[in-house]
Amino acid sequence: MTLTKKLTGKTFATLALSMAVSMATHAADTIKIGIAGPMTGPVSQYGDMQFQGAHAAIDLINKAGGVNGTLLEAVEYDDVCDPKQAVAVANKVVNDGVKFVVGHLCSSSTQPATDVYEEEGVLAVTCSTNPSITARGYEMIFRTIGLDSDQGPTAGRYIVSNVKPQKVAIIHDKQQYGEGIAMSVRETLIGAGINVVITEGVTVGDKDFSSLITKMKREGVDMVYYGGYHPELGLIMRQSLANDFQPTFMGPEAVGNKEISSIAGKAAEGLLVTLPARYDLLPKNGPVVELMKSRNQDPTGPFVWTSVAAVQAMVDVMKREGSNDATAIADGLRGKTINTAMGPLTWDEKGDLVGFEFGIYKWHADGTGTQL
Repeated sequence: MTLTKKLTGKTFATLALSMAVSMATHAADTIKIGIAGPMTGPVSQYGDMQFQGAHAAIDLINKAGGVNGTLLEAVEYDDVCDPKQAVAVANKVVNDGVKFVVGHLCSSSTQPATDVYEEEGVLAVTCSTNPSITARGYEMIFRTIGLDSDQGPTAGRYIVSNVKPQKVAIIHDKQQYGEGIAMSVRETLIGAGINVVITEGVTVGDKDFSSLITKMKREGVDMVYYGGYHPELGLIMRQSLANDFQPTFMGPEAVGNKEISSIAGKAAEGLLVTLPARYDLLPKNGPVVELMKSRNQDPTGPFVWTSVAAVQAMVDVMKREGSNDATAIADGLRGKTINTAMGPLTWDEKGDLVGFEFGIYKWHADGTGTQL
């Protein structure tokens, strides 16, 4: 080998080492925030809310100087609202060195993903509502929304006091989230003496609900509570109207978006939905609303604000503690009250919010909702 070749090889090796050190230094110069949820699939509308809200919060925090001078870096992960994919995402989060996650969204995805996060020391703040997620005594899992064990009774009490139906059908999608909240509503109704004449599950992805509608019509059902997401309920409502079956419909926060009006058409008018408050109407949230509107994004969705609050809460503790250690941040959230876009939030020992309340909304065919 000539001297020139030796020098060239040495120079190249030195340059490669320098680049590697530079890349490692750059990676350490940001705090990675993973955003995990459905970017694709039938419920990606909710994922849009989640990703857009988290990005808005991260961008505004970075614009204000970041966290004690360190910028946040958003890292996106698509779990398609599928439990198996969620586990793959969780393992990728760990392999990517991400220690903070906003997500997941679907309860059936959040449950297995958080098994991984707990074991690997990743702090996850979810907007999933199934109670079992935080019933396992995990230290690293929190949420910025109420539980179905609260949302179900809220819906049930409204039905008892305001709808006053004669015969109720409880329909759900046989998934962890949908069936869980449907059974919570059913329990509340039966406890109040309401006549539940049908309890039945449908399959996610089904398109034809004619036999179910015929059965409900034959039984004289005047109230239908649906546990699950908007695609199936939208079709049930549209096909019910086409078959001259017009009971009062009600569902949880997972049916309250504009897409259900696109699917159901005029049958969406009068749908009752339990949803968090309209945090986009609070004056203090003007910067987030303005940023999202400048990006042609809708700031009204509930999962926008659960994600904004998740980022804000973690960052508040990082600043206060002067630490980016996930375990330290989890300790700093538990039992504390932190001001967020959703107002002051307090977490109990399980990572659940204290005193969270769902509101009742009347949905319209134009894709908007009015709080009752």
